Amino acid sequence: MALGPGLQLRQNQSLVMTQQLQQAIKLLALSTTEVEQVIAEELAKNPLLEVKRDDRGEQQNEDREYEADEGGDDYADTPDSAEAIGAGDDGVLDYDSTAAAADNDSFSDLGLPADPGAEAFDFDRLEYKEHSLAEHLLAQLHGASGPVAQGAEAIILALKDTGYLEVELDLLLAHLMLSCEEQEEALALVQSLDPPGVGARSLAECLALQAKAADRYDPCMERLIQNLDLVAKGRTKDLMRICNVDEEDLADMIRELRSYDPKPGCTYAEAPAEAITPDVVVTRTKDGWDVQLNPDALPRVLVNRDYHAQLKAGPQDKASKAWLSDNLANANWLVKALDQRAQTITKVAMEIVKQQQGFFEKGVSALKPMTLSKVAEAVEVHESTVSRVTTAKYLICERGTFELKYFFGSGVGLADSDEGVAAEAVKAAIKKLIDEEDKILSDDALVKLLKAQGFDLARRTVAKYREAMGIGSSVQRRRQRKLEGR
Repeated sequence: MALGPGLQLRQNQSLVMTQQLQQAIKLLALSTTEVEQVIAEELAKNPLLEVKRDDRGEQQNEDREYEADEGGDDYADTPDSAEAIGAGDDGVLDYDSTAAAADNDSFSDLGLPADPGAEAFDFDRLEYKEHSLAEHLLAQLHGASGPVAQGAEAIILALKDTGYLEVELDLLLAHLMLSCEEQEEALALVQSLDPPGVGARSLAECLALQAKAADRYDPCMERLIQNLDLVAKGRTKDLMRICNVDEEDLADMIRELRSYDPKPGCTYAEAPAEAITPDVVVTRTKDGWDVQLNPDALPRVLVNRDYHAQLKAGPQDKASKAWLSDNLANANWLVKALDQRAQTITKVAMEIVKQQQGFFEKGVSALKPMTLSKVAEAVEVHESTVSRVTTAKYLICERGTFELKYFFGSGVGLADSDEGVAAEAVKAAIKKLIDEEDKILSDDALVKLLKAQGFDLARRTVAKYREAMGIGSSVQRRRQRKLEGR
């Protein structure tokens, strides 16, 4: 057989992901805050885009529509492209969260009773912390001056977020040339400030400072704090002997000790929690449950038709025409992607409410097992699309605010049903039994009680769920109760 060069023709199919398609798929997975950042960036660089908010917003623009008679669609016909961003027609190019939600009928045919007395949703969130720990402590020095005050300021600035001092005093204050007595005075000044326990160099010192502030630092409490390792091990007899107290007094001292904050600085040092803006609002109506996008979540993005017409009518060279065409295509893409994102979120949220209506009616105990593929099949999208839609997206209802992923999860069997129940419902049942226990329940006892409620669980499953909730074993709970004197 002769060997030599030759030419062959082969035909195959491959999926080509354009840059805009990749960006649109990423847009679907972004949170509301991240999408707002994307919109802000596009507004800053694309003069053909404008934003319109509702009557409560700061910006008010005339409602404009733009017929996309220029610029092509780069969307490929793939499972993600068709479902995640949509091929769409080239009609009205504006994004309105309210209008996008209206394109899908609200889910009001579940037949649940109305609640005419229900109050409107409160979207207020926790306020940010007003001060950092250092600011809070420095403000309490009241303009004190002198070497000791300077040492106290240096100590405050060196504190960890927890409120602890982890640097040796002589090293920290060496540049101030303070005597040993002045260094100790500076530390004592810091430790006298609020919150009690700040400026401590160990857990024992932190607790001792709080006991002194509460006027509970007697010799017995001092010895108890010096033996925290025995407290952790639950060695009550040894502690009674060391502290020279009876069982009742020891239990009272331990309760006092557990009321103290082991990290007093965290109250002020924690970063402010970001307010969550829900993407979907679920309300009870006379016909059932109504699912709508939150109109306050994102602004309405429009293509400025008038401004484009002005630019197009003016004198243009080749570079200007290309610039205008690119901006139009980018604006067209963003509006389409936002609109399809809104519609997909709404469809998925409606299906979640449909499949989990027991939760909205009765609470976590009625959660059912639900998978991404089950929802994807129902709304006729790809499973990866549902995964992206439920990432960092939140739903608010009369029971609170929940991430959409909260409603997904595996389940366990029910003794008298083939449907099963969600793991979160099982956890809630286990927690309720333990919270209400008079006599400490073993995992085997929990299995029997849960089976009486219809939950068909193995002992190792109960142990797994209990540990996942941070609940100790029966031995640990019994020791804890003994320490608390109950």
